[in-house]
Amino acid sequence: MLWTLWRHTVVKMSDLAAITYNLNRVRELVRAAADCRSQELQQAFPIPRLVAVSKTKPKECIIQAYKDGQQHFGENYVQELVDKASDPQLQQECSDVKFHFIGHLQKNKISKLLSVVEKLFVVETIDSEGLAQNLNDACERRGITERLNIMVQVNTSGESTKSGVPPESCGKLVQYIGERCPKLNFLGLMTIGAYEHDHEPNKDFIMLSDIRTKICNELNMKISAVELSMGMSADYEEAIQLGSSNVRVGSIIFGPRLPPPTSS
Repeated sequence: MLWTLWRHTVVKMSDLAAITYNLNRVRELVRAAADCRSQELQQAFPIPRLVAVSKTKPKECIIQAYKDGQQHFGENYVQELVDKASDPQLQQECSDVKFHFIGHLQKNKISKLLSVVEKLFVVETIDSEGLAQNLNDACERRGITERLNIMVQVNTSGESTKSGVPPESCGKLVQYIGERCPKLNFLGLMTIGAYEHDHEPNKDFIMLSDIRTKICNELNMKISAVELSMGMSADYEEAIQLGSSNVRVGSIIFGPRLPPPTSS
């Protein structure tokens, strides 16, 4: 049986009050950053989506944020996402919660992830034709009628420790998904980028935006039809200004993260 640390964490009322305060503050900064974008970006993506990254955090934190109007939550681990999405209390109190899977997806975990597909808004980390095909085929086997939102993860920083398709292969993967994966709905591009960069603006964010433009030109797609998921707690404001429509913010909402889940 898988036991996760978040299940056994005692949440104080003061911690829940901090979530409310932090969430409201982040929302203000998201709106302010969005107002600094070009008119073209404001028209294409009027309100950037805030994804509260709740990995390793107990369900009480999600419930509190949901009560404060937060709907989208990000999880890195398949088992943790499944446990939370199927939790009776969370289902009752967060009936319209939407989870983003933002961790590396192993092919042998696809079936488990799809067991809670009704709560799954998007898989942000598709990085190969094989993974896309496996996910598509699993959706077909389960008889899932609605197409599953996916994003293609791009390794813009070139770091071997990060997942993602190389920038030069991104267009080919997007085209493959569109032609060969009818159960998948291509929502956009995602990158993690380098955690630290010594110059402004962030070259990884600029690269992802340029890749979007190139793909849209090659595949005859509208810019407004391709989202960009980039920016985390340390750089989400800059990411929004450079075109992000989906930011993944965790620690400045929920506080420092716990260690990854462990099993026994």
